[in-house]
Amino acid sequence: MNTFGNIFRLTTFGESHGEAIGGVVDGMPAGITIDTDFIQAELDRRRPGQSNITTSRKEPDRVELLSGVFEGKSTGCPIGFIVRNTNQHSGDYDNMRELFRPSHADYTYYNKYGVRDHRGGGRSSARITISRCVAGALAKMVLRQMGISIQAYTSQVGNIALDRDYRKYDLTLTETNAVRCPDQKKAEEMISLIEEVKADGDTIGGVITAVIKGCPPGLGEPEAGKLHAALGAAMLSINAVKGFEYGEGFDGVSQRGSEQNDIFLAKDGKITTANNHSGGIQGGISNGQDIYFRVAFKPVATLLREQNTVDIEGKATTLTAKGRHDPCVLPRAVPVVEAMAAMTILDYYLLNKTGQL
Repeated sequence: MNTFGNIFRLTTFGESHGEAIGGVVDGMPAGITIDTDFIQAELDRRRPGQSNITTSRKEPDRVELLSGVFEGKSTGCPIGFIVRNTNQHSGDYDNMRELFRPSHADYTYYNKYGVRDHRGGGRSSARITISRCVAGALAKMVLRQMGISIQAYTSQVGNIALDRDYRKYDLTLTETNAVRCPDQKKAEEMISLIEEVKADGDTIGGVITAVIKGCPPGLGEPEAGKLHAALGAAMLSINAVKGFEYGEGFDGVSQRGSEQNDIFLAKDGKITTANNHSGGIQGGISNGQDIYFRVAFKPVATLLREQNTVDIEGKATTLTAKGRHDPCVLPRAVPVVEAMAAMTILDYYLLNKTGQL
């Protein structure tokens, strides 16, 4: 289960402290101009060492495309790629070799496989999301030719939150600050909070909101492959994600149907809706309106302070983590959320092409 997607598929490989992270993208349409600078820019948004509120690990994360591209265009063949690991401090994890870190995948991986790579979490490390960002960048190249855009942003850190209505913000301002929040005042508050918890050797979680514009109606399968279920599965596969809701989500349960229904109307010769409580998806299929959703991230599990735990023999002990870790994963997770959304939408667009002549 290292492959994501149906027609547009990504198969990933690699570990946090191995030689490289990489993947193979299959199903990429042929003839698409491959903008390597754009792929690198997407990786730069995810890479460590961006600011004082992210890990200090320094990795250039330079992508190498190995196949599937000829004279600057996709050939329709599998696109293989790697990003080499260059700044591992594996010794920082020596004290964790025989221990299970609280709320990490150490214990579960050990029980599943009988062996685990204790260096940075190995395969369970968030560094694996590098491959998703590369594939997401490729998907974005196709989607933008169809007028489909995806913008994610940090909408909450701890108890500091933006209004849930994304239309109240200029989302082009998302990249103007280190926390990737389109509200400068709130961004400053979020950054201060992250710096505070970092100084305490602690971590903090929050919420990323994403908006997909230009998605045509008709994407999604009627039963097992509902579009919102696919987006939810994609988001919940991201490290540290604990929740997903689309449209008005849980907030809508307190309203009546007369308040929640999206009334259809004709405008400029097209069918649209007066509101968009549904979040652009009805019956599991896109209706042409903006698709918007929220993704909840837990606080990073690695704390730079002493915690109680047990070793592989079940004996009680304590652990004080070393190394370079994010006090809040959200700023670097924004491009990952976009990448997973891009792969899902492109995959379902291609699936939709099989539904009718």
